[in-house]
Order: sequence, then structure tokens, then C-alpha cells
Amino acid sequence: MSYQKYGFEPAFVERVKMKMKNPDTKERIKMILQGVTKHDLQDRAKVRRFVGMLGRVLGEKLSEKQVEHMINFVISQKIDPNNTFHLIKLWGMFR
Repeated sequence: MSYQKYGFEPAFVERVKMKMKNPDTKERIKMILQGVTKHDLQDRAKVRRFVGMLGRVLGEKLSEKQVEHMINFVISQKIDPNNTFHLIKLWGMFR
């Protein structure tokens, strides 16, 4: 799995995927990320803030190391939330 090279533990990814199956949780996540742009996802401070908010919604206590891994992952993927191909690529990475 390519996400493992960024320091994500498979057990953590599976736990988050299970939590995202809850419709209420999924809607809260979508509300937080509504209107996020490619530029926002290349800004370390903004990504750190998103990771913190998402971690709280998911009930995950994230270590500083985990937060850094997530920030590095998001920035290195150069995600454009308005590009369907980027979203499909991400979805495929974590399914």
C-alpha cells in the first residue's frame, strides 16, 4: 500500500475507514472540507488545522508524528479536490 510509505499504520487506516461508514460522521467531515481548494491543501498550517479538526470528529488522538505524516502525505499528493481523477486516485489508494 502506498500510504504505508508515509507512515500510516494499516490498523489506523482500517479504523478510520470504519468510522467514515457512519453517515453522521461522514457528513461532519464533508462539512469541514466543503470549499477546500488545491491551494489550501498545499498550505502546511491549513492542512494541520484540517487534520486536527478531522481527528477530533473521528475521535482519534493523533500524536505529533502522525500529524506530521498526514501533513506530508496531503502536501506530496498535490490533491485538487475539484479534479475527479485526483479523488478517484485517493479513493483507490485507501479502498
